[in-house]
Amino acid sequence: MPALITLIALLAGALNTVQAGANAALGKALGQPVLVALTVSAANAVVYLAAVPFVGLGWPGASRFAQVPWWAWLGGAMGGAYVLAMICLAGRLGAAIFTGLTVTAGLVTSVLLDHYGWVGFAQHPAGFGRLLGCGLMIAGVALISMS
Repeated sequence: MPALITLIALLAGALNTVQAGANAALGKALGQPVLVALTVSAANAVVYLAAVPFVGLGWPGASRFAQVPWWAWLGGAMGGAYVLAMICLAGRLGAAIFTGLTVTAGLVTSVLLDHYGWVGFAQHPAGFGRLLGCGLMIAGVALISMS
C-alpha cells in the first residue's frame, strides 16, 4: 500500500474522531441536532466544491443512472443518520467509546460484507485472522468502556 494513501486514510480517521467532538460541541451549544446536521451538510458541500478543481465534476448520462442499484442511493441517508448519531451521542459517550463503537461496528460489518460480497464489494472469506481481529476490536471497546 503506498505511503501517501495510508497517510491520507490515517488522517481521515483522525479527522473523523475530531469531527465527532466538534459536531457534538456544536450540538450542545445550539441544542438543535437537525440544525447542526444541516450546518455540517453545508460545510460538507463547501469542501466538495473546493475539491472540484482537483477531482473534477461531470454529469453522467441517463444510462449510468439506470445502472445504479436501488440500495446505492441510500448512502447519503446512511451518512446523515451517522452524523445525527454523532451529534447526539458522541458528547455523552466520549470520544473513545463513540469512536470505538462506530469503528468496531464498521469493521465487523465490513468483514460480513466482504465475506458474502454484498453491496458491491469483492468477496473475501471471513477467515480466522479476520474473525480474531473482530473479536479483539470488541474486546478493546469493552476494555475502554470499563474505565
